[in-house]
Amino acid sequence: MRVVLADLAAAEGLVSKDTVAGGYGSRLMPFSRVTRVYCHYKKRRLAQPSIQLGYVAAILARHGHEVVFTKDEVPEGDAAIVLSSLVDYRRETCWADEARRRGLRVGFIGLAASKLPSLFEDHADFLIQGEPETAVTRLALGQPLTGAVPSPPVNDLDSLPFPRWDLLTARKRGLWTPASLKIPVLSSRGCPEFCTYCPHRILAPFRARSVRNVADELEYLCEEVRFPFVVFRDALFTENRERCLALCDEIQARGLRLRFACETRLDSLDPPLLKALRQAGLSAVSFGVETVSPATLRRAGRRPIPEAHQRLVVDTCHRLGVITIAYYVLGFLQDTWDSIAATIDYSISLATTFAQFKLMTPYPGTPMWRQFEPLVIEKDWQKFDGYTVTFRHPNLTPDELRFLLGAAYARFYARPGFLVNYYRLRDFVSLALLERLDRRVLGWHARKEMRLVSRAVEC
Repeated sequence: MRVVLADLAAAEGLVSKDTVAGGYGSRLMPFSRVTRVYCHYKKRRLAQPSIQLGYVAAILARHGHEVVFTKDEVPEGDAAIVLSSLVDYRRETCWADEARRRGLRVGFIGLAASKLPSLFEDHADFLIQGEPETAVTRLALGQPLTGAVPSPPVNDLDSLPFPRWDLLTARKRGLWTPASLKIPVLSSRGCPEFCTYCPHRILAPFRARSVRNVADELEYLCEEVRFPFVVFRDALFTENRERCLALCDEIQARGLRLRFACETRLDSLDPPLLKALRQAGLSAVSFGVETVSPATLRRAGRRPIPEAHQRLVVDTCHRLGVITIAYYVLGFLQDTWDSIAATIDYSISLATTFAQFKLMTPYPGTPMWRQFEPLVIEKDWQKFDGYTVTFRHPNLTPDELRFLLGAAYARFYARPGFLVNYYRLRDFVSLALLERLDRRVLGWHARKEMRLVSRAVEC
């Protein structure tokens, strides 16, 4: 059987799918000079293939099927499996309609197809609901899939074959990928935390692979790709400190040369662990700060982290040469103009290398959805993208929330301190001088923001 795997490129904006927002995806349409530069950078530097399709390709190939990958065209084949998202489902369903007209049986995988099947069912022969491996194995064994197909999660993750990136990416000089491409790895699935707004834990329970199995995959990648850059897509990579240290030891014992990035919580990091991770190849770490208000975090089911510990971890990363990326959410129900302004100020003072700001988005299937559903004003599911106002906020208008989002990106990135952190010049620049320069630039931003707000009021 010839199976087409489709991870379709979006026509507009910076779109990320697969494991972003649990699989619902995100889309940033640039709305300022700063966000245009931000999108350009992320498109060039942070592209990753779909790890879900990587596993699907491996299962199909293991059973002797031919795999064809596409991001746009509709190749000839017997069946097609499309990676679904919330933010670009119209393009995905249009592609599926064309593929079916050409005689392919089409199925969808991913969180969006699992939780919002009504968006896809009229455009598909089957919808795989859940993690895809169990159902895809049935398909590979010759069993026909029709309609809604339950796919229970695989409990023993070590039993899965490693993703087949050679089937999803072009070769260059005998290697799978150009050096700029990041290779995703899942050492665990699901999330052990209980944040009510996060979609990462709504598809399947938390499970982790063995250290040996993860190290075997890393060794396999190092044999195929010279000095690979691996991105661990775990929701909480350092959840088990001893397991993480054991993996670092295994990487070094096998002499593996790689760089890697991971996402985690700041309270599961400490200086000794960071040092061990850095020696094993850690290049970048991302984490959610979300908001400066501990009370708001508790209401959202997220455990607050003391500010002193946050600053200790970030400062340790700076000293070790590890890039830091902090995530912030603007627009919790408790937020006001002043609380969001305080969060933006904190993002600057924390001095991470990068920051990502998103608007609170109530995602279907999350515990928070039940609370937010009566407030939802947006009817277009594609606009549940992390950057569009989708609900009626009790304290702020949609224009105010959009304004604060733009101010967050401008204030963080359009100042000298960002360039110093980006180019790792903190040891060579007077921090007192840098603070004075940042204050002057932030004052300029404040004056510009006041003029913009005044114009909006006058209109």
